[in-house]
Amino acid sequence: MSVNPDLLESLILFIKNNTPKYSLNLNGVLYPMINVSIANSPVPVNEPTTRGGVYFSDTFAYKMKGVVEDLSIVPLLTKKMLGPNTEFGELQIVTEIESEGKPQNLEIFTNLTNSVQTPNSIELSMIIVKLNSV
Repeated sequence: MSVNPDLLESLILFIKNNTPKYSLNLNGVLYPMINVSIANSPVPVNEPTTRGGVYFSDTFAYKMKGVVEDLSIVPLLTKKMLGPNTEFGELQIVTEIESEGKPQNLEIFTNLTNSVQTPNSIELSMIIVKLNSV
């Protein structure tokens, strides 16, 4: 996992007092995300492990949830979901925060762990695996 702890702390502090805009980047198309939350929570493993020989899981992870109201992304998520897929891809989410009085663009890379579709939207549950400043 290559999550820069200082950058992650900046993002979490910014979120406490602001509501940044997030976009899911799928195949070069940006889809707005709403109701985004980030939390550090336990993962259902007893010790750090490589799950299924496919991806690494620690005992705690930064989890992210968000809703996309454009259902055209549903077919694009098929190969992105963790689980029975051994060939899954990361989702890229972009946002902008303010750090030291300057705007800072961030790329958040996640593994999709779950999705719940309603008639009007899809809620994505993810684990943050990378965080980059661009």
